[in-house]
Amino acid sequence: MWKIQGAQGRTDTAPEENQGSVPDHAAEPPLVNEASAKMLALKVAIHQQLLDRINLSLLDKMPRDQIAAEISSIVAEILESKGEALNRAERSTLSNDVLDELLGLGPLEPLLQDESVTDILVNGCDNVFVERRGLLEKTAVRFQDERHLLRIIQKIVSAVGRRVDESSPFVDARLADGSRVNAIVPPLAIDGSLLSIRKFSKKPISIAKMIDLDTIPASMAPILEAIVMARRNIIISGGTGSGKTTLLNALSSYIDGRERIVTIEDSAELQLQQDHVARLETRPPNIEGKGEITQRDLVKNALRMRPDRIILGECRAGETFDMLQAMNTGHDGSMTTVHANTPRDALSRIEQMIGMSGVDMPITSARAQIASAVNVVIQVGRLADGRRKIVSLSEITGMEGETITMQEIFRFRSTGKDADGNVLGYFEATGIRPKFMAELIDRGIRLDPEIFRPVVRAERS
Repeated sequence: MWKIQGAQGRTDTAPEENQGSVPDHAAEPPLVNEASAKMLALKVAIHQQLLDRINLSLLDKMPRDQIAAEISSIVAEILESKGEALNRAERSTLSNDVLDELLGLGPLEPLLQDESVTDILVNGCDNVFVERRGLLEKTAVRFQDERHLLRIIQKIVSAVGRRVDESSPFVDARLADGSRVNAIVPPLAIDGSLLSIRKFSKKPISIAKMIDLDTIPASMAPILEAIVMARRNIIISGGTGSGKTTLLNALSSYIDGRERIVTIEDSAELQLQQDHVARLETRPPNIEGKGEITQRDLVKNALRMRPDRIILGECRAGETFDMLQAMNTGHDGSMTTVHANTPRDALSRIEQMIGMSGVDMPITSARAQIASAVNVVIQVGRLADGRRKIVSLSEITGMEGETITMQEIFRFRSTGKDADGNVLGYFEATGIRPKFMAELIDRGIRLDPEIFRPVVRAERS
């Protein structure tokens, strides 16, 4: 079956192939050298020949193991015809790289499989960076040329029905596992196409795992569970890359499986464990600039879908007003995220986004809507050492004049850094007993009052 002419494999690419410079996911890749450049050229030549000898339409119908065995055989044959002497390990690496190019995302595939990598940042065909443990580092991964990189980008975006070219030079998309992708190509990208991938964990992080990672203290977990079970409306606030979506996923595990949940996202990445989840995703405009479906459109439609809770991946614009309306009209327990640096800033951002809805509303009325709809603001932060933590848990208590009042229940207090640059600090209760305790009791949820008692620290380090 591999001898069938595969002319369709030639239509969209120039020579391309993979690096082979990342031999082990746990090890740091070596710098590109002459040997790796030679290996890259060899892979390109082999890939060209493979496209002449195989029918790509048959790949989807074959198991990966069978494809790998066939490719390994053909690679060995091609190497012999070229007089290239490679050892067994080199041949295995070469076959795997060719397989990645055919079935995966080529040079990026090893990085996608590396669980220590959280972000992949491509700055042109020969500059690829990754983030590990909150820190950026350059890799030896590279593409054959700009056309090779563009082909991989097109492969990603076409899988979710989107496109990127000179007339539409930037796009948001996602991978099959939910990882978030942003691509921007020339002429907007001056030095070559830019590709950013925020990897999605294959295993959703639970609250228990976040406790192990010291993202939250064990004493805060019962409060978070009670807040979700008591159907309090939650805003998760934080900066870019601070872990807002991760926390939203973890909190959703406390939702009763008998409730109907509607999720709304620009790019689907939530991983809810419940059975009754209706997932909605926005749609960009087509080539004529028509057919766009925004988050606001989906929020309005979600209200007609009989949801118990609405989870909005992120409030960015006018959909915020509709989300608050939903929270105020019987959809208690709804959740969303906001980009902001403090809980107070989050409320200001929400107020500004209400203005983006086009609704002419006095500031006092807008703030009253916020105070009535939102019950809890959870602030997450990314510390200087790259770790993510919940830095504040606050309750909105109402209005005083034209000001929204809130009180902090838990917080993270930083005390400096150690010799290795790790941020030192501790979580503490402020001693304030939240007003939603009465709501918890009405729903049969009881918390130990000692959770809210501040611990007197004789020595802080």
